[in-house]
Amino acid sequence: MERSPIRYAPRVKTPILIIHSEEDYRCPMEQAEQWYVALKRLGVTVEFVRFAGENHELSRSGKPRNRIDRLNFIVGWFQRYI
Repeated sequence: MERSPIRYAPRVKTPILIIHSEEDYRCPMEQAEQWYVALKRLGVTVEFVRFAGENHELSRSGKPRNRIDRLNFIVGWFQRYI
């Protein structure tokens, strides 16, 4: 719990983009969902993007279409908030 991001949710002031793969067993989906809900309840600008059929390696070995979509989500996020 000491290292869990959810512990520090009340300190978050910047917009957050959460990208998670549904078959990522290294980082459980429930933790990403809890982080999202905590930030939403605190009024933080947050977006949650889920990729079906992908695992922890999405950015390196995911399906090409999903890798492109992931990059487009990231670029769009930066265009909106920077």
